[in-house]
Amino acid sequence: MADYIKFVDVTKCDGCRACMVACKNWNDLPEEPQDFSGSYQSHEKVTANTWNVLTFNEHQRSDGNFEWLFRHQSCLHCVEAACEKACPEDAISHTKFGSVVIDADKCVGCGYCVQGCTFDVVELATYKDKYGKEYRKAQKCDLCTSRLEEGLKPACVTACHTDCLIYDEKDTVLAEAEKRLAVVKERFPNANIYNPQGIKGTTSVYLLADKPSVYGLPENPKVPLSQIVWKDYAQPLGKALFGVTTMAVVGAVISTAINKEKGGHEGGQDHE
Repeated sequence: MADYIKFVDVTKCDGCRACMVACKNWNDLPEEPQDFSGSYQSHEKVTANTWNVLTFNEHQRSDGNFEWLFRHQSCLHCVEAACEKACPEDAISHTKFGSVVIDADKCVGCGYCVQGCTFDVVELATYKDKYGKEYRKAQKCDLCTSRLEEGLKPACVTACHTDCLIYDEKDTVLAEAEKRLAVVKERFPNANIYNPQGIKGTTSVYLLADKPSVYGLPENPKVPLSQIVWKDYAQPLGKALFGVTTMAVVGAVISTAINKEKGGHEGGQDHE
C-alpha cells in the first residue's frame, strides 16, 4: 500500500458537501442536475461526472432517537483492484501514490471495469468526436493524482472543514484512527475501521459508525476468482498466442462470468 492514505472519519462529517464541490471544481466535471427524489442526498450514487457523493443514512439509536449517518462515497483505490483486473486494455493501473487511475487514451469504453468494480464507483462517460459520433470512456475519482504529484493534498481533503477527511502518512493515520475508534465506540458500539484485507486494503480508509452494510459497503470484499484468472493468466497468454481481437471475445465471456458472480452474491464478494 502507498505510504500515504486518505482517511475518512464519517463521525466528524456534518453533511456540508464541500468535498463534492471541490471535486467538481478541480476536475472540471460538468454539472448533473438531478430531479428531487424526496431525499436530502443530491445523487443516488457516484457517476462518471460526479466522483464523490455525500450519502445520507437515517439511523435509529438505542434510545429510540434518529440521527443522520453520512458517508463520503468515492473510489476506495483498492490495493488489489477488481477494475484493473477486469480491464482488457491495461488502461487501469496504480500510481506510486496508491491511487488507481484510468488512462483515457487506452480506454475503449468496453465497460468491463464498470461490471467488475467492487464498490460500484466506475462509470462510463459519453463523448462526441468532431464528426458527432459518440464514444465512451471510463471515469472515476483518481485521488487527485495531479495534485499529489505537486505535493498537494486531494481537493476534497483540502475543502473539508471538520477534519472528516485527512491525507497523511499511513502508519500515523492508522494509529490515530485506532485511538479515535475507541472514543467513537462509546457512542457507536458497532463502529469499525473499514480497510478490507480481502482486497489487500485500500488507499482510502474509513472509520464507520456502524457495520459496512449499513453504508451499502460489502462486509468482506474480494476480487472474483474469474477476474484474477483473466488478468493474471488468460489475458497475457491469450494475447501472446491469439492476438488482441480474439482476446476481446474471450473477455466478453469472462465479463459474463463476472456478472453472474456479482448477481448471485453480495456485490464485491468472492465465493470460491
